[in-house]
Amino acid sequence: MLYQLHEMQRTFLNPLMQWAEASSKLFSNPVSPFAHTPFSQRIAAGYELLYRLGKDYEKPAFGIDTATVNGKPVSVIEHVTVTKPFCRLIHFRKDMHDKELAALNQPVVLLVAPLSGHHSTLLRDTVRGLLQEHDVYITDWTDARMVPLSEGPFHLDDYIYYVQDFIRHLGPDLHVISVCQPTVPVLAAIALMATNQDPKLPKSMTMMGGPIDPRKSPTAVNNLATEKPFSWFENNVIYPVPPNYPGFGRKVYPGFLQHAGFIAMNPGRHAQSHREFYMHLVRGDDESAESHRKFYDEYNAVLDMPAEYYLDTIKTVFQEHRLPNGTWEVGGQLVRPQDITNVALLTVEGELDDISGAGQTQAAHELCSGIPAAMQEDYVVPQAGHYGIFSGRRWRELVCPKITEFIKQYS
Repeated sequence: MLYQLHEMQRTFLNPLMQWAEASSKLFSNPVSPFAHTPFSQRIAAGYELLYRLGKDYEKPAFGIDTATVNGKPVSVIEHVTVTKPFCRLIHFRKDMHDKELAALNQPVVLLVAPLSGHHSTLLRDTVRGLLQEHDVYITDWTDARMVPLSEGPFHLDDYIYYVQDFIRHLGPDLHVISVCQPTVPVLAAIALMATNQDPKLPKSMTMMGGPIDPRKSPTAVNNLATEKPFSWFENNVIYPVPPNYPGFGRKVYPGFLQHAGFIAMNPGRHAQSHREFYMHLVRGDDESAESHRKFYDEYNAVLDMPAEYYLDTIKTVFQEHRLPNGTWEVGGQLVRPQDITNVALLTVEGELDDISGAGQTQAAHELCSGIPAAMQEDYVVPQAGHYGIFSGRRWRELVCPKITEFIKQYS
C-alpha cells in the first residue's frame, strides 16, 4: 500500500512542481519583466529549491561523448553488447577503425556497477577515467519496476551468474573491477569459475570499497542490517510494484525508501547543501549552483531492487557472513576464494569511508590465500570517503593511475 500512496503523492505534487519550475524561470529569465523586480533573485531561488526538492529524478545519461587517447580527443559510442532481463552490458567503444583500435592494444575492463539503489551512471567519472587507457564495459542494472513479472525472480545467485556470463563473453584477456556492493558476488563468481577450472578466468580483479567481511569496522549500514531481524526487512521494506509500471506485481525494495535511507544517514549535510544552493542562486554563483544540480541529479535518481536479491544480500552478506565464514553455497557448490591461484588481486579502500569500513575490502586477501603474495596489492586512499575512491579529484589523481598501473602488469 505504501508504494501506491507514494505514487498518488507524486501525481498530486506534479502540477505544483511544474508551477514552481515555471515560476523560477519567470523570476530569473532576463527577458521576463518579473526578473527585474525587487527580490526577484530570492524569489526565483526559492521556487527552484522547491522544484528540486519535490521533482522526480529520472535515470541520467552517461553523457560520455569523447575520451582522450594519446593526448588527442576521440569520439566514444555507447553500445549495448548484451541484453538480459535485469541488466545490460554497455561498451564505451572508441570511434576508430579496427586497425587503430588494435594498435592501441588497450586492456579490456569489465566495470561491475552496484545494484544498491543508484543507477550505474553513478560511476560516470570512473568510466571517464578508465577510458583513456582501457577498453571499458559496464553493467547497467535495470530498474526492477520496469521488468515484467513474467521474467521471473532475480536472486543474489542470478547476479553471480550474470557476472560470470559477462566475464565469459569478454574473457579471457579481461580485467574485472567491482565497486562497493558487487565486490562480494564478483569474488564469488570468480571463485566458482576457478574451482571449476574455467578457461575464461580474468587476468586481474580489483575490489573497491566493498563489504567482503562487514564484521570489520562496522558502519551504520552494517549495524542496520544486523540490529534488525531478517523478518523486519521482509515485512517493512518490501512492496509490490503498482499497476502503472511494466513490473506490476513484482516485489521490490522501492527506490524512494532507499533514497530516504541515504538522506537519513547524513540529514544535516544534505540540509546544509540545499541551504548553500539557495545562497548560490541568490548571489548568482552559477558554477556552484550547477555543481549542486549535477550531484543531486545523480544522487536523487534511484531504482527499485528485486526483493529476492535484496533479502538474499541482507542474509548472506550482512547477517550470516557466509563468504568470510566459508559457508556460502551457490547452486549447490561451495564458494572457495582460496581456489583462485592465477588472478591478480588489488583492493582499494578509502581512509574515511563511512559505508564500507576499514578492513572490509582488505579481507579479500586473507580469503584468496591461493593467490601468490606477489600478485596481491592493497591501496588505502588518503583522506578519501566512499565516493572519493571512484569519483572526483582523488579518483582521477590517485586511484585511477594506481589501477591503470596494476592492470598493465597483468595484461
